[in-house]
Amino acid sequence: VVVLPRTTPSIKIDAVRALAAEIVLIGDGYDEAEREAFRLAAKERLTMIHPFDDPRVIAGQATVAAEVLRQCRHDVSAIFVPVGGGGLIAGVATYVKALRPDVRVFGVEPVDSDAMYRSLAAGHPVSIDQPGLFADGVAVRRVGRHTFPLVRAGVDEIIRVTHRQICRAMKDVFEETRSIVEPAGALAVAGLEAHAPNTAWSSPAVAVLSGANMDFDRLASVIE
Repeated sequence: VVVLPRTTPSIKIDAVRALAAEIVLIGDGYDEAEREAFRLAAKERLTMIHPFDDPRVIAGQATVAAEVLRQCRHDVSAIFVPVGGGGLIAGVATYVKALRPDVRVFGVEPVDSDAMYRSLAAGHPVSIDQPGLFADGVAVRRVGRHTFPLVRAGVDEIIRVTHRQICRAMKDVFEETRSIVEPAGALAVAGLEAHAPNTAWSSPAVAVLSGANMDFDRLASVIE
């Protein structure tokens, strides 16, 4: 049983349905879907698998960092990672800093969904009133209780980017690789591009492309 917000792109819903999952659509954002998932788990005695705030999920997402360090033929100076609830970057940062503490880890958030940035500034997890839905894959009101301390310990900096920067990154990814990524999937590239003018890279930097759930008809708004 997979609980998703009603605002989820249809391409993602269809992909989940193709894997024979029962889909529950509820609410206009992640938080409403999360509440319903916990309610269903308690009512039906199901095991709740949290999308980011679970140590095993974080460990699984850390395998992205394992691939980066194993597959890069050259040295790596930095890794840019999209941030929503913090599961992916918590795993990546923990793994990278354990093996290569010299590699810098940057998190990237939209300016209107910057729960991790605000939490780090406050020194504890805080909630934002209404996360923006443009990058729906990272639109959470509050970061995880497991992810926050790992991010605070292992991430060098959180970069915030605008919708225009995200769209430019989507365009650049397409022109370079002919791949179409969703707004949340392009966050890391947007962060790298925002940071690059101020940095002389001694070795390659890596940007994690985290998703391609992009409805074709939505491309028009991105182009505009």
